[in-house]
Amino acid sequence: MDTTDDALARIDTTVAHPARRYNYWLGGKDHFAADRASGDAIAAAMPGVKLMALENRAFMGRAVRYLAEQGIRQFLDIGTGIPAPNNTHEVAQDVDPSTRVVYVDNDPIVLTHARALLTSAPGGTNAYIDADVREPASILSHPDLTATLDLSEPVGLLLVAVLHFVREDEHPQEIIDALTDALAPGSFVVASHATWEYLPEETIAKLTANNPDGRFQPRTGTRFAELLSKFDLVEPGITSVAYWHADDVPGPRPSAEDVACYGAVARIS
Repeated sequence: MDTTDDALARIDTTVAHPARRYNYWLGGKDHFAADRASGDAIAAAMPGVKLMALENRAFMGRAVRYLAEQGIRQFLDIGTGIPAPNNTHEVAQDVDPSTRVVYVDNDPIVLTHARALLTSAPGGTNAYIDADVREPASILSHPDLTATLDLSEPVGLLLVAVLHFVREDEHPQEIIDALTDALAPGSFVVASHATWEYLPEETIAKLTANNPDGRFQPRTGTRFAELLSKFDLVEPGITSVAYWHADDVPGPRPSAEDVACYGAVARIS
C-alpha cells in the first residue's frame, strides 16, 4: 500500500474524480474546484443527481444490513469512495461486531482516509486496498484481502455506483464474473447502476457533453439485468435504489425517474 505522502502526490486536483464528485453531492468536504465544477455542470443538466447520490447511499446501507441479517460476516466493498456516515463496516458490525470488511478504491484521496475506514468494532477486522475494479485479479490476490477474508465462506460483494464507470470495451461482464467466480456459494452481490433511460434527449445531450471521454457509462435496466443474469435476485429484483426494501423509510419516496439509478441484491449459487 502507498503511504499517505505517496497518495497525496498522486492526487490531481485539476481533474474531477468520481469519488470526490460523489462526496461533493453528498455534502462532504473532500473535493476540489474541478470536482465541484464537474458536479455542478452535471447537476445543472440533471437536477436529481444529488438525490440519486443520497438514495444510492441509503440503498447501500439497507442492502448491507440485509446481508448481515442473513448471516453474512464478510464484505468486499469495491469502489468504496470517501468515508461518509454509515460506511459498510459500521452498518455490518452494528449487526455483528466480528464482521470483516475489505475496502477497495483507486482514488488516492480515499487512501488518505483509510485510517477512518479501518476503525473496526472490537472483534472485527477492516482492511483497505488501493486498486481498480477493472483489475479484479489484483484485488483477489492482494495479501490484505487474503489475510482478512476467507473466500471459502460466503462474502457480500459490493459494486455500488461503480459499474457505470466501466465502459463496455472494458468488459464489465468479465470483471463481474472474475470477482463472483472467486466467491463461495451463498455469497451475495450488491450492485447499483445509473441510467439515462428516463431522461429527455436534451438532458442526455448535456450529460454526454460533460462526459467527453465516455468514462461514465449509463446502462438500461435491461443491460443491468444482463450483467446480473447468472445470479438469483433477491425480491423485489431490479428496481430503483429508492424503493429497494424501503417500506420502513419515513416520508414519501422519490420517483424512479427522479433518482434514475437501479439497484439489486443477488445470491450467488
